[in-house]
Amino acid sequence: MAPSIIITGASGGIGRATARAFLKAGWQVGLLGRREEALIDSAEGAPGALILPCDVTQEAEVEAAFDRAMKAWGRIDALFNNAGQGLKSVLIDEMTLADWRRVTDVNITGMFLCARAAFARMRRQAPQGGRIINNGSISAHVPRPGSIAYTASKHAVTGMTRTLSLDGRPFGIACGQIDIGNALTEMSQGQTRGVPQADGSIRPEPMMNAEHVAQAVVNMASLPAEANVQFMTLMASSMPYIGRG
Repeated sequence: MAPSIIITGASGGIGRATARAFLKAGWQVGLLGRREEALIDSAEGAPGALILPCDVTQEAEVEAAFDRAMKAWGRIDALFNNAGQGLKSVLIDEMTLADWRRVTDVNITGMFLCARAAFARMRRQAPQGGRIINNGSISAHVPRPGSIAYTASKHAVTGMTRTLSLDGRPFGIACGQIDIGNALTEMSQGQTRGVPQADGSIRPEPMMNAEHVAQAVVNMASLPAEANVQFMTLMASSMPYIGRG
């Protein structure tokens, strides 16, 4: 049987590109996201696709989606914990509590709920084990101006990755993280027109094709059980990350 993976945030952007790459590679792919029509579009009618409409911030919906995948496949080999929420650049004293929660609910709580659902099933399936790949960010290392909620959330993702790596060892569950910088998607299109910089200016930044990210995730997920990419940084070669600020 072909290996199986659930990809969150598969309705667009990196999630869509990654879902299509896994389907092309012959995997069974659970496309998880809030917009069912967009998930269907991402799947492009591929026979290995399983559409899983779900809000990652809702515990019952997450559990039901993972149950559907287990019923369809009998096991879950991998999770690409990709769903994320951004916010326009804003200083902390101009940020509302509602905006803070909107970002952290998806980027921390949503990632926790999906990782927990995957971990529980990987731990109890036979044969035991699997792989969780979390989508971090360049912001898991260094912030952009006015990004306190997003940056804090991505640092939290790194903490989850390290803990899952440790806690998963007895059960054959590996966890890694891909930190992505400037992949061109619908969400990041605005970066080509200008992004706030540490010196106060607004300048466009170099971008890379999201297909590079998709292929990197396929490679991470395809490793044998005894090998794991713990952290990978994949970025547009000339983006302002090395020496940012």
